[in-house]
Amino acid sequence: MKKILLAFFVLGFVASAKAQLGIRGGFSSANFSNSDFTALSSFHVGGYYQISSGGLFSFEPGIQYSGKGYNTTSIAGEDVTDKLGYLDVPVLVRLNFLPILNVFAGPQLSFLMSRDYTRGTSSSNSLEPVRGYEYGAVVGVGVSIFSGLNAQVSYDMGLSSLNYFNTDVSNRVLKLSLGYTFNK
Repeated sequence: MKKILLAFFVLGFVASAKAQLGIRGGFSSANFSNSDFTALSSFHVGGYYQISSGGLFSFEPGIQYSGKGYNTTSIAGEDVTDKLGYLDVPVLVRLNFLPILNVFAGPQLSFLMSRDYTRGTSSSNSLEPVRGYEYGAVVGVGVSIFSGLNAQVSYDMGLSSLNYFNTDVSNRVLKLSLGYTFNK
């Protein structure tokens, strides 16, 4: 009986859903968990597909390129920077409190696409020292500004180890974003 009720709820949601495409980008401040590194400033950019029934909840899968990594100084006094480029695939659920305010959360898969490691004057772009994927979670707050324009603050938390040089760390990223939802 519960499965039948759930099926009717899902069918009702899908039948009355309004789907909209959007783009989003902005500033990122990234670092590793369990470390004393300095945050790395970067950016993120991508798109999303928002499915809403016009009610309290909306569902938002997306895809975006996201810069992650860290800065530090080695024991020898050399500057060390590791810039990691990821393809993030978040699947968010938004709770719409007011027409302009929402909170959101959901899982995220991230796939390592590029790496630019510099230490002093030497550099490397090998992906070997970093696991090629990470699963995590995203939480945040969004606001609709006007005519499809929106802004949000989110925090990405890696929940799996990157096994970075055999060290148990994960990505942590604070994102400030501006977006635009088409056909709003």
